[in-house]
Parts: sequence; C-alpha cells; structure tokens
Amino acid sequence: MSSVVEPSRSELPAELSRWVMDAEWGDGEQIVTAGDPGDSCLFLDDGVVRLEVPGEHLDTDVVLGYLDAGEILGEIGLLDGQPRSATAIAEGPVRGRWLTRDALLRMTGEAPDLAVSVVRLIATDLATKLRATSGRLASVLEASAPDLVVEETVARGVAAQRALDAVPEDVMDAVIADLAEAFGAAAATLAARTVEVTHIGRVDHKTMKNAWAALGVHRSMAGAVGRGPLGGTDTVTDVAAPVGLVFGIIPVTNPVATAMFKVLSALRSGNAIILSFHRICLPLADEVGELVHTVLARHGLPVDAVQWVRERASRQRTARFMAHPDVALILATGGPGMVRAAYSSGTPAIGVGPGNTPCWVAADADLDQAAGSIIASKSFDNGLICGAEHNLVVDAAVVDGLLDRLAAMGAAVLDEDEAARFLDAVTTEDGTGFRPEVLGQSAQTLAGFLGISRPHEIQVLVFRADPDLSSPVTSEKLSPFLPVFTVDGDDAALGLCLALLDKMGTGHTAIVHTASEVRIASFADAVPASRILVNSPGSQGVCGLTTDLAPTLTLGCGTFGGNSTTDNVTWANLRNVKRIARVTPPHLEPILHLL
Repeated sequence: MSSVVEPSRSELPAELSRWVMDAEWGDGEQIVTAGDPGDSCLFLDDGVVRLEVPGEHLDTDVVLGYLDAGEILGEIGLLDGQPRSATAIAEGPVRGRWLTRDALLRMTGEAPDLAVSVVRLIATDLATKLRATSGRLASVLEASAPDLVVEETVARGVAAQRALDAVPEDVMDAVIADLAEAFGAAAATLAARTVEVTHIGRVDHKTMKNAWAALGVHRSMAGAVGRGPLGGTDTVTDVAAPVGLVFGIIPVTNPVATAMFKVLSALRSGNAIILSFHRICLPLADEVGELVHTVLARHGLPVDAVQWVRERASRQRTARFMAHPDVALILATGGPGMVRAAYSSGTPAIGVGPGNTPCWVAADADLDQAAGSIIASKSFDNGLICGAEHNLVVDAAVVDGLLDRLAAMGAAVLDEDEAARFLDAVTTEDGTGFRPEVLGQSAQTLAGFLGISRPHEIQVLVFRADPDLSSPVTSEKLSPFLPVFTVDGDDAALGLCLALLDKMGTGHTAIVHTASEVRIASFADAVPASRILVNSPGSQGVCGLTTDLAPTLTLGCGTFGGNSTTDNVTWANLRNVKRIARVTPPHLEPILHLL
C-alpha cells in the first residue's frame, strides 16, 4: 500500500488495553475531520485510512497519503492539543483503538513505565513519518524524472491510435453500436455499483442516466461521419480527421454515464482515449473498462484504444498525463481546480464549469408546468446534475401559488423554523459552504435527520430565503434543496439572475418559465449562459432530453466561464476538420494580372 509514510508496525504493549477504547468504521466513513479537537490518537489494528485535506471544490480534495495497520493516526494532536490538520477516511473496514490525552496523563501517574513505552512508540512513529516525508520531498524535487505508468499508458494509446486510423467507418459503426448495447444492458448493474461505491445519488435515476448515455447518445451519432469527407460546396470540401489521443477526466458525481459518453464519443470520431476516474470510483473503472475491452476484442480492434488509469491517481501523475506531448486533447469534466489544471497544461483542452442555475418563474408562468419541471429536475439523482435548478427566482405575484403547487407535487416547503434548522445542519461550521455528507443524498434522508416530515415522500426541500450573495445558499447545491427568492417585477428578476451567475455558474445554464417571447428575448440577451432553457426542467433540458440540444454529459461554458466552447460537447468536438479549397478562376485572374 503506497503511503506518504512507511508503517512503523510497532507492537502495542498488552497492558495498554485498559487505557484505550476499541472503535471501528465502515468503508467511506470519516474517522476524524480537519478542524476537530486534537485530543486523542488512534492505533490502527486493521484496514487502510486515507488522509486528505478538503479542496475548495468538489473533486479537488488533496490526498496526503494512506495509513495501514500498525500505524498511528493523530499522534501530533495528542501531543500538542492543536486541531486536526487533515481528514481521515476509512478505505474499507477499519478497526483501531483510541488513546485520549486524559488517559495518557493518568497513565503517567498510575503506570509511568507504560507511559514511557507509549511515548517512545509515538516518537518512533513520528520519526518514521518525518523520514518518509523527507524522502517524498526529495521525490517531488525530482519530478522531472519519467513516470513509467504515464509513459507506458500513453505509448500504448498512441499505438492504438495508429491502428484506429485504418478502421473503416462501417466497422466503427458496428463497434459503437455493440458498445452502446453492452452499456445499456449493464446500466442497472453499474448504477447499483455506483451508488454502492460513491454513496451518492439514486440507483433508479442512475440506471436511466446510464441507459441514456449509452443508447441515447449512440442514436445521436449512429451513421455519422467520424472521419473522411463531410461535404461542402463546389469549391470547398470539409474533411474530418481525428484529433488524436484523448485524456478524459471522469467526475465522482456521474462516473459511469460520463465514461460511457466519452468512450462512445472518442471512438465515433476515431480517437483512442485514456480515462482518469476520481479515486473513489476506481472499482467502477475496472468494470466499465473490461466491458469495453470485451467488445473491442470481439471486433478485432486494439483494446488499448480505451485505457484507464488503474492506480490511485495523484495530482502529479494527472498533470503528467495532461502535459504529455503525445496527448492531443484533454476532455475535462470535473471540479474547477481540475479544469484549470487542464487548461494550464499546455495541451488543447475542452473543459466545463460549475453550475448555479437561476430559474426565473415569471408572473405569467404556467405554474403547474413550472412546479412539475422543478421537482422532476432537482430530485433527479438527488440533485447531482450541475445543470439543474439551483436558485428559484420567483415573481411576487405568483410565489404563493408556485409554493402550493410544489408542495402538491412532492416538495416539502419548509417554514421559517425548519429552514433555519436545516441550513444550520447542512452548512459548514465556518459558514462558507455545505457539508460534504449532504452531497447527493435524498431529500427524504436530509429531512429525516432533522425530524422534518410530510404526509408524502419528500422529493425536494424548498424554503424562502434572502438572496445573500455572501452565503452558500446562493451557490451551487448538488443536493435536492432549493431556496426561493421573491422578486418584484422583471427588472428585479433579471438583476438577481445576473448577480447569482456572477457569483458562480457564469456561462453554464439559466432557465425561465414564461409565455412571453419578449421576456424570453430579454432574458437571453441579458444572462451570460451557454444554455437558456425555456419552460423546461434543467437536468433533462441541458442534455437534450426535453429540448433539441445535443445529447451530452459535458457542458461547455464558453469564455463566459473560462472555457473554450459554449457547446454541448459531443463527438463532433473531437475531430479536426480539414478544408480542401479549390481555386476559383474569377478570383484568380485579377491576381495573375498583377504579375
């Protein structure tokens, strides 16, 4: 097991048993959280513990390393009493024994020889970690040395790319059709595995998402020209060519569906691809990858046309993949930090941005349709879709009617006390964000934690709020709860929508519910959004299910949001287009007369 530290493997004195407390955790459970009081240490008896420092955004946590059985967690806090500097998470079942500072102090009086042995054990563990950290620092300073995993993976991808160049279009059509069918058949199984591995989202909705990412996306590309002549005019002919080896980043929120989409898109346009899954999703990577390899082998294509990073990826290794001269394009779906790294790598990249969709419900909106759309969208996969509604901006003339209809369709409209308790529970202690454990949990579960109940199963939690731009309430919320901001008239609505997007989500998506073409035009002209949905649910509209937008799981935000395109990114974005331009004699003759 690779680690920042080498395990000390020291044996604990048998007489220590009366001074410690046994404890155990399941896979993914937090043992300690950064900022917790440092008043104890844990002697690990069994299992592996991951140490990480939370990043600013989802998918950007920094993994410091891993502790194995025989090592000690939290000994520095035991000695200096300072708050925990990192979060510790169980990777699989973990058992250990806690020693508190109070117990150690009592031990010094009642069993001084034992106390000396324990302090020596802790000192030895700390010394081992310090030496290992020094070694790690030296390895960082030698970062220019080749990474064999990166070099070998890229080399195999380049070789596969050359082989794909000889694959006829009709053969590739058959390959992606079989892949889509295989993905579709495994949609439910992989959905259940995704929830089991990530602990977020809903199995039934992930099944739908996986099936659509396979069969729906395939329908949009079946029979299309991945490479070769695309048509044109009498004088200019467009010819498609692959971009080359693609590096595709896969997020924790939609790992299987995104992988399906990127594999189909890459192969349709004739490209080999390397997938980099979020570390939590590595078990899924193997299952998806082996399914793909089975289909590729059946058709005689090189299995290395689709590879995945099989080991825990570090930021350094991911950066090496992205900056590798033989990687032609990065398809970056992930947190803002990862997307920025992709754009900074020196390799062409197509990235995405965070959502924070304002949904304006105007005075003339069809409230039944608006309410139904909001519930269907924000409850889907427990609110994990970045293009879902994140803020309801509702005209004062219809706010009461909308809330009534939301409640009738499965929402819990919280009263002032319930809303205050809810926000206190889901917001971090420093008030700057939402607790990670609420990510992708059902509204019913979130309500149940606080004793909030309704006669029906709760689909979405809704509450009135002030649009405080310093509060996380006005930020992206990847969970099924929504604030309702009441506005008086169109100008106030537009102003708040702009302020919300300016805070977060610039370039992503905005929604309006109205019957007025004038309002639609004003809204579209004003908001910096790549997708402006009209009378549509957000989750289903952004990807083309309820609109005629291109089917995708990668939503560009354009220069509004620091991206390279506003497109619903598809296989067509993974092509180079060459243009054969024939001379036009009427334009040539005046040039020749100048000679």
